[in-house]
Amino acid sequence: MKTMLVLNIRPELEEDLVDYLLAYDGVAGFTSYHARGHGQVNEEMSLAEQVSGRRQRLQFEILMEDADIKTLIDGLAVEVGRDIVYWQQMVSNAGRVD
Repeated sequence: MKTMLVLNIRPELEEDLVDYLLAYDGVAGFTSYHARGHGQVNEEMSLAEQVSGRRQRLQFEILMEDADIKTLIDGLAVEVGRDIVYWQQMVSNAGRVD
């Protein structure tokens, strides 16, 4: 079964995450885009982020087999870093129109 894995990361982790995903056999491709995190203010936010109430983030969407997700997530802390938020969404249908 295909699942959409969504990873939300600090911008500083982008290059390491891209390298990790490109090298991972279970990932055929992915999409990334800029995002803003809203929520609890903490000491890791810059002063500008604390004032605005949003934190700069990057979001990655990876369509992959459900069975491969746990292994990918288990490697994130070692290969990429911490402060990575993730969630999974079941996909009922996916394809490509050529």
